[in-house]
Amino acid sequence: MADKPKQNVVQAVKDYGRKLFGFIRGRVNTDEDAEDILQDVWYQFSNISATETIEQVSGWLFAVARNKITDRYRKKQPELIDDLGYEGEDGSFSFTDILLADDDNPETRHLKNIFWEELFAALDELPENQRNVFVQNELEDKTLQQIADELGENIKTIISRKRYAVQHLRKRLQHLYNDLINY
Repeated sequence: MADKPKQNVVQAVKDYGRKLFGFIRGRVNTDEDAEDILQDVWYQFSNISATETIEQVSGWLFAVARNKITDRYRKKQPELIDDLGYEGEDGSFSFTDILLADDDNPETRHLKNIFWEELFAALDELPENQRNVFVQNELEDKTLQQIADELGENIKTIISRKRYAVQHLRKRLQHLYNDLINY
């Protein structure tokens, strides 16, 4: 009797796996997102102690998938400074390209100096807790979870502080982006 629910899960994967993946993939941006959501659906299905009590397995699976997709869109992803770049005619460009460039020519040094001056001026305008989270995450390479653990804060609080910091920096440094684009 203990094998019956496992058999139901295996059979459900065989019967609905492809259709369910296609359904999810049509509603998310990447295959990876679709695979993550599909895995969540199968996990939830496998955790039901009595899968045989579900009358319409396909309807249940698709409803759970739809809910997981909705949850994914509602959940805000932490914004990264790398997202602040843009795509130029000659390829991709971002501020990290300038900051990490090995070129030691006067133009690159000048751009780096301008960027760091503007960035630190913008960081000084932030509340201390937002500034600290941003600096530790982006400049000191600490994960948001590490920061939360060190501060004894909820991870969602840390993510929120980072998001507010990035939003402020985006707005504050927009003129610098525009100048570089028109350069």
